[in-house]
Amino acid sequence: MYSVDSKKKNKNKLVDKTELIELDGFMMGSKNKTFKIDGNEVRDIKVVDTKLASALVSKQVSKKYEKLIDYLTELLVDDDDSGDSYREALNQIEKFRQEIKNKYRKYLKQKELEAMSKKLVVLQKEATKKLYEIRDNYYKYQNENRRSK
Repeated sequence: MYSVDSKKKNKNKLVDKTELIELDGFMMGSKNKTFKIDGNEVRDIKVVDTKLASALVSKQVSKKYEKLIDYLTELLVDDDDSGDSYREALNQIEKFRQEIKNKYRKYLKQKELEAMSKKLVVLQKEATKKLYEIRDNYYKYQNENRRSK
């Protein structure tokens, strides 16, 4: 960590920055958002305590998850003969899964992961099924046109 020594000239200044960078934790904040703490602007806050980070991550992931579900239902309801919307839905599901796996898995509870996974698997199966139906119809159409010539 860092220490503040009030007897020295560097009062309220960071002594060793490398130790802070190497800490493992959840980063809060963004480049555009600053937090004000005791009149100082802080850009990034790293939460090291897993209990605190768990609550923050859970809230953040649930917001992303709800947005994803809304977006996926729009894509799956859309009647697209080319299958682009279904491919996009599958890509978004995989992107979300990878993000959870790489960034947030150690902060989320197993029950939360399983609940999100169940809904995503159902949507993924539906998108895959529709994509195969479109592909099969396309091949049937191609074979019928070849035979008629």
